[in-house]
Amino acid sequence: MGRVYRKGRLGEEIRRIVSNMLLKEIKDPRLSGGIVTVSGVEVTEDGSYATIFITKLGNSADEEISSEEKNDVLAAFKSAKGLIRREIGKQIKLRHVPDLSFKIDTSLEYGRHISKLIDELDIEKTEVKDE
Repeated sequence: MGRVYRKGRLGEEIRRIVSNMLLKEIKDPRLSGGIVTVSGVEVTEDGSYATIFITKLGNSADEEISSEEKNDVLAAFKSAKGLIRREIGKQIKLRHVPDLSFKIDTSLEYGRHISKLIDELDIEKTEVKDE
C-alpha cells in the first residue's frame, strides 16, 4: 500500500517541478503560441520511469492543435530532458532520478469531440424536477 502512495506523491512532485520550470526556466520558442501545461505524470512501480503528459491549448477554446505543433512541443521537451532531470534530482532527494518520456495528452481533444457528437444528436433538453 505504501508503494502506491509513494508513486503518486513522486508523480505530483515531478509535475510541480516541471510546471514551475515551464514558467521560469524553459524558454524554448517551440513552446510559444498558446498555453502549454503538464496535465499529469505517471511513474512506474519501481520509480525508474516517468511519463509526463503535456497539454497544449490554442489561443481559443475550440482551436485544434496541428500535429506539427504537437511534434514541436514534444521536441522542445525532449531537448530539455537533461535540464528537467537535473532539477528533479536537485529538488527531490532520490537515489535514482526516473528516466523521463513525454506524451501529448489528448483527453481534452477527446472530450471536445464527444461533446460535439452529443450536440449533433439534436436531443431536446428536459428539466428534471426535484420531488
